[in-house]
Amino acid sequence: QVQLVESGGGLVQAGGSLRLSCAPSGRTFSRNAMGWFRQAPGKDREFVAAIVWSDGRTYFADSVKGRFTISRDNAKNTVYLQMNTLKPEDTAVYSCSASFRTTYLSSVASYSDWGQGTQVTVSS
Repeated sequence: QVQLVESGGGLVQAGGSLRLSCAPSGRTFSRNAMGWFRQAPGKDREFVAAIVWSDGRTYFADSVKGRFTISRDNAKNTVYLQMNTLKPEDTAVYSCSASFRTTYLSSVASYSDWGQGTQVTVSS
């Protein structure tokens, strides 16, 4: 397995923005897609966004469409989650993940590698 390392979480007021980053630690790895999921206390892990590495196709949960964007930097081997107009209900631990699939990217089962997560807290 590959270790994925997230950064960029923190505390922000409602309406604010944060950018999360995720990159593999150690050896280079191959993957077809990267995703972001989040888990709030007492809730199941839920899909946030995904990007297909080869062509940049993106997918978003309905709850974040129009507010979040996902992008990748091939040179830095890094995926980003830009979060704008944050709401208190966006508060969660955000984790990035890697997949060898290019379909069913909203499913946890499609991903083989996970980061430990970074806390995002949005105050009202």
